[in-house]
Amino acid sequence: MINKKNSRVRSKIKIRKKISGNAVKPRLTVYRSLTNVYAQLIDDLSGKTLASASTLSKEIQEEIKTAKGKVAKSKLVGSLVAKKAVELKITDAVFDRNGYRYHGRIQAIADGAREGGLKF
Repeated sequence: MINKKNSRVRSKIKIRKKISGNAVKPRLTVYRSLTNVYAQLIDDLSGKTLASASTLSKEIQEEIKTAKGKVAKSKLVGSLVAKKAVELKITDAVFDRNGYRYHGRIQAIADGAREGGLKF
């Protein structure tokens, strides 16, 4: 049975066959739920998460409260994960959209990360 979730998972598997991250150029993966978005920088060679951010992160709670809409909140998450990456001296990353279409909140995370200093 093909439904939205199965379709996304199939797309995710195809994407993951082609991309992977390392310590110098980690994979920036995103996940979105109905209310929140999450972003992680992952080193696939060692299997470790280098940095993470979400709409639940304590560092941006004040900005999240004043932001209008989910897309604006997602952009804040992207800029936060980019700020954490720059602190770790990471400038390049591989963007993993995790099977989601590249628009809306996913695109906002990518734009916020680019504005924060990450290159894809």
